[in-house]
Amino acid sequence: MEIEYLRKILESVRDGNIGIDEALTKLKNLPFEDLGFAKVDEHRNIRNGYPEVIYCQGKTVEQVKKIVEKLMEKNNNIMATRADIKCFEAIREITDDAVYYEQARIVVVKKRDIPKVDKMIAVVTAGTADIPVAEEAAVTCEIMGNSVERVYDVGVAGIHRLFARLDVIRAANVLIVVAGMEGALASVVSGLVDKPVIAVPTSVGYGANFGGLSALLTMLNSCAAGIGVVNIDNGFGAGFLASMINKL
Repeated sequence: MEIEYLRKILESVRDGNIGIDEALTKLKNLPFEDLGFAKVDEHRNIRNGYPEVIYCQGKTVEQVKKIVEKLMEKNNNIMATRADIKCFEAIREITDDAVYYEQARIVVVKKRDIPKVDKMIAVVTAGTADIPVAEEAAVTCEIMGNSVERVYDVGVAGIHRLFARLDVIRAANVLIVVAGMEGALASVVSGLVDKPVIAVPTSVGYGANFGGLSALLTMLNSCAAGIGVVNIDNGFGAGFLASMINKL
């Protein structure tokens, strides 16, 4: 439930435009609404400043569609992560406002503008293969009202590429560093900046990478201070956290 929606109900009661019983009817689904297969958390925007985000992987297209329909009743901005083209097409049947960010695998239904934060978030990748996870992070940051600069393919195999973009990297208020293989880039970047670094290990790599475990352990064991680590391939989690930090 959006804060503005709740405020309008309370103001309507105060001004005598609706009665208490009608207001109670409007509020009966606070804090969530049970759809049977999902409990839509309409209270989340009040608790943490952002509406509920739909994780599409593992849900049927019809389930995603019904959740979107319910969230749209409150005029929410809606973000659906790990969405394929079938999810996007189903959402487009409900609204023409849906936009698909294919590389990030995110569908966005924008119902209202979010004020932009002046401070910038930099999303940095070690390699080109890390970009899909980085785009999930970058698009998440942008949808939540942040300015984002992308610095891609600047890994330690050619460290001079990173140094060539130090002006952008050091201008960031928060950095998201996305790397697979051994995941060393997060430590390098953290040693060059005075801002928080959110490290995202990816599953990119050969067999002994163990699906991103090697990068995860490298980032967790970094000797550079100021690094926080999210789960393997969790670009959304990194973007959400970066946005919260950037708005402090």
